[in-house]
Amino acid sequence: QVQLVESGGDLVQFGGSLRLSCVASGTISNFRVTGWFRQTPGKQREFVARATRDGIREYAASVKGRFTISRDSAKNTVYLQMNSLKPEDTGVYYCNIVDERGQLGSWGTGTQVTVSS
Repeated sequence: QVQLVESGGDLVQFGGSLRLSCVASGTISNFRVTGWFRQTPGKQREFVARATRDGIREYAASVKGRFTISRDSAKNTVYLQMNSLKPEDTGVYYCNIVDERGQLGSWGTGTQVTVSS
């Protein structure tokens, strides 16, 4: 099972930007899907963004136009560029993948993003 390690979370002011990183133990160029999710206390983990191997990118309505998912295959890293951050973007952000066999990766510990108003 692919292991994932997220980083880049921080405390940022309303309107600020952050770039999250997710390093995978496998070859990300082979993965069918790479994605980002977030979770806040008392709520279920929710979808944020995903990118398919074919280059299709999809975003949650709440982040569309502000967040961008990308990857660096040479570094086996997936990124989430977050701009125009809002307090409601606060949460623990996780990445995950669907590998070439259709298997989900192992959830990491996530990275905390806090946006102050």
